[in-house]
Order: sequence, then C-alpha cells, then structure tokens
Amino acid sequence: MTAHGAPHRGLKQRLADGEQLRGALLRLPSETLVEMAGVAGFDFVVIDCEHGPADTALLQQHVTAAAAHGIDVLVRVGSAEPALALRCLDVGAAGLIHPHVDSREDARRAVEASHYPPWGKRGFATYSRAGRFGTVTAADHVAASRETLVVTMVETRRACDNAEEIAGTEGVDAVLVGPADLAADCGFPEPGVVDGLIARAHDAARAHERAVMTIVPSLDAARAAERQGFQLIVYNMAHVLMDTLRSLAAPGTTGATADPVRRPGRAARAD
Repeated sequence: MTAHGAPHRGLKQRLADGEQLRGALLRLPSETLVEMAGVAGFDFVVIDCEHGPADTALLQQHVTAAAAHGIDVLVRVGSAEPALALRCLDVGAAGLIHPHVDSREDARRAVEASHYPPWGKRGFATYSRAGRFGTVTAADHVAASRETLVVTMVETRRACDNAEEIAGTEGVDAVLVGPADLAADCGFPEPGVVDGLIARAHDAARAHERAVMTIVPSLDAARAAERQGFQLIVYNMAHVLMDTLRSLAAPGTTGATADPVRRPGRAARAD
C-alpha cells in the first residue's frame, strides 16, 4: 500500500535487513483481534482465507484496523486463486501466502498472481484502497506493489522433492512448510520421515536466501524457532486461545494461569 506521511518499512524490507518478525494467524473474523495484535506489538497478522472465511469486506476491515496500529497483513488465499489474490492485494494486503505449491510452475503462478507486469499478471488498478482510491500515480503504485511479499507453502512429498526449484523461483520471498498436510500426503508415517522432508525444504529455502516461515503454538515454541533462525514466526492463535481457555476452565487453576504469549510493546522488545 502506498505510504502516506511517515515512511513505512514493509515486511519485505525488514526481512532483507535481517529482522526476525512475529505474527499472529487469525482464523476468526474479528478486527478487534487484529487491533489487539497491534497493541501487543506484533509485526504482522495472517488472515486465513483458505481455512477461514474468505470474505473480502471483512478482510478490508481487518486491513484498516491493522494499518491504524502500524502492522502489516498477510493473507493466505486458496490454492490457485488469482482472483482472490487480486482482491486481497487491492484492499491493501502486504503479501500473500499461497498454499499447495508443488512445483516450479506452481511457484511461478503464485508470483504472477501477486505482482503487476512485467513481474506478474495481476490486474492493474489505482482506484482501490491499495492505490489510495486513485490518488497516486501509476508509477508510484507499481513501485509500492513491488514490496508485496510472496510466501509459498510446501505441503506434499512432491513439493519437498521440488523444494530447490520452488525456492529458486524468481519472486518467491519466503517458504512455509505445512506439516499437517505433508504428513497426510505421506500417509501419516513415523515423525522422523516428515521431519526429514521439512528439513529438506528449509535447507532449500535458506540456500536460495529465502526467509523461512513457521507456525507455532506457544511462546516456548516461538523462542525455539527464533534460536533456529526462522525469520517469520507466526502464532496459531486458535491453538493459543484454546489452550488458554482450557487452562482457565480446569479445576484448581483460578488465578494461577500465566499469560502464554504476553510480549512487550515495540519500545521494549529487547528481553
């Protein structure tokens, strides 16, 4: 989205500068949760339009709430959904997560859906929210759109076999492994099999200097991911909230539950 006023350092630039960023995966349509993530000091939120409600009217409200708190929005679209990708970017999403990318060709299509020509095939318009309702020049709008973050999801054995080609595709910025889909695709083998495939995909991403994203269920898991060098660390808020609610409802826990993801704001991040 074109900046207005103070320059906004987007996710793509911050990753290029070597930052480790934390986000929250939200499947519940609630702009209040987006605002709370911003107040808490998260760097971005992920709105799930693959397994969550794919309602772009609600999505625009979420993007607006995020912008008010200075955080970015990534949207997970469905598999091979360029029309949805276009609408998400038009309302101001900072980037897209593309699921079920199994090959170089799939990765190329994901990049094409995410960018204007000559990088891609996204339909051009400046009158959307992303173009500040037609108040920016075409050149400025195209320049801003180049900061769109493209994340490819590796979720099958075939994708892991093709991880080098996927990560090496021009325009791919980050790789996210979907361990649940990967395990299902492999017939739910022993954990070591899936772990080996995941490691292969992560190694390929790092070899091509792509950021690696991971989804975690807890603060301890996030800290472990940080130590392992993941650059995009995303809390699964459905998991976090359910764990918190269960602990609050359990007998004998009144007043004893710790805050599982409490985090200082931006001014006090060094902990």
